[in-house]
Amino acid sequence: MFKVLGVDHIGIAATDLKEVGAFWELLGLKSTGEETVTDQKVTTGFYPTPNGSEIELLVASAEGSPIEKFIEKNGGRGGIQHIALLVDDLEAALADLKAKGVRLIDEKPRKGAGGKMIAFLHPKATHGVLLELCQPIE
Repeated sequence: MFKVLGVDHIGIAATDLKEVGAFWELLGLKSTGEETVTDQKVTTGFYPTPNGSEIELLVASAEGSPIEKFIEKNGGRGGIQHIALLVDDLEAALADLKAKGVRLIDEKPRKGAGGKMIAFLHPKATHGVLLELCQPIE
């Protein structure tokens, strides 16, 4: 069994990290820097909020990126691409959800941005929301 500990971050697809990041800075949030996750073909920028959750901006870093595809489907604009929940045991969460018949994109955790292991659930299983589960790398 596993527990959801809270909303970790909201992933927002963008065409330009600096341009979109400037808006979040207007709200008083400060970037913690950029990170490229090569195997996911994305570059991210995190903007922590006072309650511990974050806004994660994502831009395509290579052709074939899921962010590139999202922006194409969205008429060339960005938008909310996923919601990430922090869980206490990612492997247990995936095993439990799979046993309950939930369709998974990732059956095993993989390294994501921000020092976390991640796994995605299929939007067809979550009523249209791309849901990421994550856990800090220990």
